[in-house]
Amino acid sequence: MEKSLKALICALNSQYVHSALAPWYLVAAVESCCDKGISAEVVEGNVNEELEVIMQRILEREFQVLAFSCYIWNIRMVRELLPRVKSERPDAVIILGGPEVSCGAGEILSEEPLVDYVISGEGELPFALLLGAIARGESAEGIPGLSLRKGGKVCSAEPYVSDSDPPSPYSEEYFKRLGNRLAYLETSRGCPFSCAFCLSGCGKLRFFDLERAKREILMLAGSGARAVKLVDRTFNSNRKRAAELFAFVIENFGGKIPEGTRFHFEIAGDLLDDETLELLEKAPAGLIQFEIGIQSLNEKTLKAVRRKTDIERLKSNVKRLVKMGNIHVHVDLIAGLPYEDLSSFAESFNGAYELGAHMLQLGFLKLLRGSAMHMDRQSYPGRFSGEPPYEVLETPWLSAEDIALLRRTEWALNRLHNSGRFRRTLGYVFERTGEKPFEIFTAFGGRIGEGEKAGLSLDSLIGLAMKFFGEKDEIDKMVLRDMLVCDCLSTNASGQIPPALRVEDPGLKRLRKRFESGEGRKGIARLYSEPCAVIADYREKNPVTGEYPLAKVPL
Repeated sequence: MEKSLKALICALNSQYVHSALAPWYLVAAVESCCDKGISAEVVEGNVNEELEVIMQRILEREFQVLAFSCYIWNIRMVRELLPRVKSERPDAVIILGGPEVSCGAGEILSEEPLVDYVISGEGELPFALLLGAIARGESAEGIPGLSLRKGGKVCSAEPYVSDSDPPSPYSEEYFKRLGNRLAYLETSRGCPFSCAFCLSGCGKLRFFDLERAKREILMLAGSGARAVKLVDRTFNSNRKRAAELFAFVIENFGGKIPEGTRFHFEIAGDLLDDETLELLEKAPAGLIQFEIGIQSLNEKTLKAVRRKTDIERLKSNVKRLVKMGNIHVHVDLIAGLPYEDLSSFAESFNGAYELGAHMLQLGFLKLLRGSAMHMDRQSYPGRFSGEPPYEVLETPWLSAEDIALLRRTEWALNRLHNSGRFRRTLGYVFERTGEKPFEIFTAFGGRIGEGEKAGLSLDSLIGLAMKFFGEKDEIDKMVLRDMLVCDCLSTNASGQIPPALRVEDPGLKRLRKRFESGEGRKGIARLYSEPCAVIADYREKNPVTGEYPLAKVPL
């Protein structure tokens, strides 16, 4: 006979704005598979909180079982919490699950004597079965995906992959906790690709019921969440299905999907066909965001990591998406991949930048547990950090100094391009100098010390840009100043011009008085490279670029 049992599932997110999905799947599985005496509750936190705050939140609850969802961003905090929880609740059964422990579960059990069980792979059914076994006082041996100790020895299990759709995680309590944070939606599991640096290709690709996906899209859109992120690893791997869901979102926008809601999809850019692109042209501005993994434009590199990409098709499709003007496009590169030296990476960087995407993320290779790169170190040589997130330190093709240089490039790229605050300025600089983006961002990133970067204010950054770009022979300093002014006014609703761009002009007061009348708040400035003023209208910004409209008025 089963006894009552209470499980607490702890989710530690990387930031407050993120909402965990995995623990709510587990709660739904318990509710659908376990007897009424068995229940599960979710407690959330984030890794930026103090450990004692998280501890107090856990200890406020009653539980006999404590489970943690483990990822590269929270595994260190989980391990710090284990002895503290056990000291306060010595009889609690500890369960770990999630991608950070799914591969190498036996190793985790050997390293962490306070952990009783590790669930590998999909956790819904194994978790429910395990709670039932604990409640009955029975052995949990034989539960799929469950690693445990038996007779002092560790018994490891292969990651579990289900054949059926998991229960819906979207309960009343989930929506109550969601608030205005980023909501997540999953409509498939697995990936059609098997990239050596990734875990998503583990297990077969399967798609959830299409009508369920549509229902959950509307549920999340109606929950008050302003952004819904689809976590499908390659959303458009089934082109027909993806197109049907894109059409569904477009057709319901402004009705069942409130205006202002946006959907973020991770897609393979080269899998977009003409029919889907024509459909996407009809999407309301800002409704859809795409994240497209390029990773590298080096054919030898892509082959080495088993990344299948039609590079020319991908380039053409990204350019077409950007040209549409209604979809925010984000592309990714990974530094540290095989055969990618500094020169090769610069080519990949410049090629990716020239596609015109609104964001270009420069990420660094991580040696994920269970990935082909982790399992076959001889084929994928390199030195990586021993601590999460296990980022690359050097490879046979990139020295530690090269990695440090790329870190500076990443910083400059994020502050200048990805911030969206220097669009006109960068366009002018690239056109006038003929320099490549990689050269510009790398040089800019090396201009100030590492210690200064963290506290650099926007005004100081603009001043640094004015000085740095103004030193180039091809640059007209007054045109540069005016470009920076236009960028400032169109991206900062305060309407203030930073000190580095101000010009002593007795006519400015009369200029502002002349144009300040009328509806709405405005940003007003005079340009000196041409006889005109610029006026920014702060009533509404572009939902794709984040910019406010800017108009020039002749003087």
